[in-house]
Amino acid sequence: MGKLYGLIGHPVGHSMSPLMHNGEFKALGLSHHYQAFDLSPEQLEDGVEAMKMLDIQGFNVTIPHKVAIIPLLDEVEQEALDIGAVNTVYKRDGKYIGTNTDGKGYLLSLLTLMKVKDLKNKRVLVIGAGGAARAVAVSISRAGVLSLTIANRTLEKAENLTSVCHAYTTANATTLQEAEMMLSHFDIIINTTSIGMSPHLDRMPLSLEDLNKGTVVSDLIYNPLETKWMRLSKQKGAVTDNGISMFVEQGALAFEKWTGETPDRERMRNAVLKELGGYSC
Repeated sequence: MGKLYGLIGHPVGHSMSPLMHNGEFKALGLSHHYQAFDLSPEQLEDGVEAMKMLDIQGFNVTIPHKVAIIPLLDEVEQEALDIGAVNTVYKRDGKYIGTNTDGKGYLLSLLTLMKVKDLKNKRVLVIGAGGAARAVAVSISRAGVLSLTIANRTLEKAENLTSVCHAYTTANATTLQEAEMMLSHFDIIINTTSIGMSPHLDRMPLSLEDLNKGTVVSDLIYNPLETKWMRLSKQKGAVTDNGISMFVEQGALAFEKWTGETPDRERMRNAVLKELGGYSC
């Protein structure tokens, strides 16, 4: 008998998660179904109780509920606690357990892009200190990078994030202006902000004047598929990747957690690209 999975957030109408997960259920011959549920902040507590009553076997959590859901769950994994947010909930032995596949998904996408097994000798710059930055920075720190620098408009926010990452690696906070001046120092540069997202297509998070050829430049944005910042990075010889890889990986990890099945990541990626009006590869 098929099982029910879902997504809670507000709004959720734009989400491509139902398309991605239901496509994989069908391709793998599973009679499960994935449904998006639009819950306002005021509806969250009752909504989570309803998910339990419906015996939903697992669900994703998106804005604005990733933090607020934590006290409503039976357990939360340590990495999600470090990040301070839950994006995936799974059921085990009658308990609803929170995890975070955003950071892990990003890490796996980065390792695949770079064709390496670890990041132990890499110096990483993360631009931004919001929710996405926390997921990426914590997971990369836990993976044991050589050093991590967080650059943000508000230095205090960057310092707060580095205080969490210090437990796993050398972590420093800096301003955006200082980060620009030391750009050549980094092996991997990650934009976790919304700067450059449609409709503000001409904006860039940092100047690329001092970017070294061969540097990995990653942008979590995937609308547009290639930001101006990514396009100029590629022209300067950088290895680039957009946010689709992270989106697909975090979804695939949730899928595995829920079903025990391994989804076809390429098929998931192509479904997302097709929906975005991009290309299949």
